[in-house]
Amino acid sequence: MNSELTTTLSRFYSILENQPITINPLGEGLIHETLLVENGTNKWVLQGFNEAVFNFPERIDHNLSLLSEHSKTHALPFLLPLPILNHQGNGLTEIDGRKYRLFDFVKGKTLQQIENPNQAYIAAHAYGDFASWSRDISGEKMFETIPNFHRLDLRYQKLKEVSHEITSLSIEEIEILNFYLNQFPLIEWYLDQLTKLSMRITHNDTKINNLIFSEDLSKVEALIDLDTLMGGFLMYDFGDLVRTVACSLPETSTNWEEICVLPGIFEELLKGYWEGVKEIASPEETKSILFGGEIMTLIMGLRFFTDHLQGNIYYRVSYPEQNFHRAKNQMILLQSQQENREKLKGIWEMVTEFKF
Repeated sequence: MNSELTTTLSRFYSILENQPITINPLGEGLIHETLLVENGTNKWVLQGFNEAVFNFPERIDHNLSLLSEHSKTHALPFLLPLPILNHQGNGLTEIDGRKYRLFDFVKGKTLQQIENPNQAYIAAHAYGDFASWSRDISGEKMFETIPNFHRLDLRYQKLKEVSHEITSLSIEEIEILNFYLNQFPLIEWYLDQLTKLSMRITHNDTKINNLIFSEDLSKVEALIDLDTLMGGFLMYDFGDLVRTVACSLPETSTNWEEICVLPGIFEELLKGYWEGVKEIASPEETKSILFGGEIMTLIMGLRFFTDHLQGNIYYRVSYPEQNFHRAKNQMILLQSQQENREKLKGIWEMVTEFKF
């Protein structure tokens, strides 16, 4: 590994000073370069920050510093690995023109998909605990790390604008475009929610693989990947859990006949998340989480289809039609949620003891 990086890094962090360390690649590092720093049995994770994806690293550093201060007086039932501060008191360290962050290494396992319903409950409970733990931090104090990340109305408007520039679409493309444009009632509901809901601290990317589980998968050891953390609404985090966990197949699947929402998993997610947020959620927030899955699925469908029409300029694809297929996948999942609204509402009423 780069010996200059090893030497320079030791000068920035007191925990690494005068210690022989090794630095080697860790994992796949799809966004940030991820490295493992070792000194005997001591381990840390070093990230080479990708400013091409996250254009405002200082905003992320600001948000995580607020969490760091909060964590000094408020305990969580799991770890929240935050950047270790360097000698200047910063979470970001610039070395040879590139920004790096150092984290404590957390031992455990990550999942790409749940293996049983209880893991859905455990995961959702952790995300709910995080929302409750951060209740005293004003969402307005958090900087937007990705501007308008979950603004459904703007994603909808963008698709309309892009579609007007396309002169030729296939019959299937027209069908999918019309489906998404016909979701305007859900857009109106969303806009109404913006006037009613409290701005919370939300993770905004609540996939199962952003949690580190214990070796026996019985509990969550750490909540990771905090770069999308900013002000948001509870329905965002619960909704993305529904979209990515309470679905029969992942968003890349093209087995159209087998894509559907899983009410049993929805119930486990809701039970776990509700246990975490029931002490802080207002009646309006409680109602909003029922439709969080629809909101987040629509957002992603709009983004995938817009990117398809623009020539795959944002999402990485392994074949030219992949964003089109992702958009179709999300369309089918959204249709399934809407067809099962009454069933999901019944589960919601049973778990929350609210009436819609």
